[in-house]
Parts: sequence; structure tokens; C-alpha cells
Amino acid sequence: MPYVNVKITRDGVTAEQKAQIVAEITATLQRVLGKRPEHTHIVIDEIDPENWGFAGMLTTEYRRQAANNSPTTSDCGSDPQNPLS
Repeated sequence: MPYVNVKITRDGVTAEQKAQIVAEITATLQRVLGKRPEHTHIVIDEIDPENWGFAGMLTTEYRRQAANNSPTTSDCGSDPQNPLS
């Protein structure tokens, strides 16, 4: 019985996105490990950004600093070093 716990920050993730996460993780476990989908459990925990720390600060402050240091909004992509972006 596989159990996967996914932790993400709570900020705009839709039910459709969560459903896709569950479906794709389940499919991966089935394909790679031969696990039966009806025995696979996926739990998504949403954490408020002010309750998650990254790089020595709260995620809210990290994101605020990253936004202030970005020259244009078009350059505001996901930060490969920050899984929360």
C-alpha cells in the first residue's frame, strides 16, 4: 500500500491541478513499481506560506525579496532552487 505525502504552499492551486498530481503520481507508482492504483494513497498537505521557511526566512519574505530583485515581471519564473516558487 503506497502512501505519498505531497506538501505544497497554499496559494492558488486548483482542484484540477491537485487531481492531476494525484493521477500522475499514482500512474508513476503503477508503471515503475507495479503498484495497484486502488491501493495507492496520495495526501496533499497545503501549508500557509507564512508557515514554511526557505533560505533562512519565511516563504512570504523570500518571495517578496525575489519579486523586488527581479528587473521585470516577465523574468519572475520559478526558482530552480526553491521548490515553493
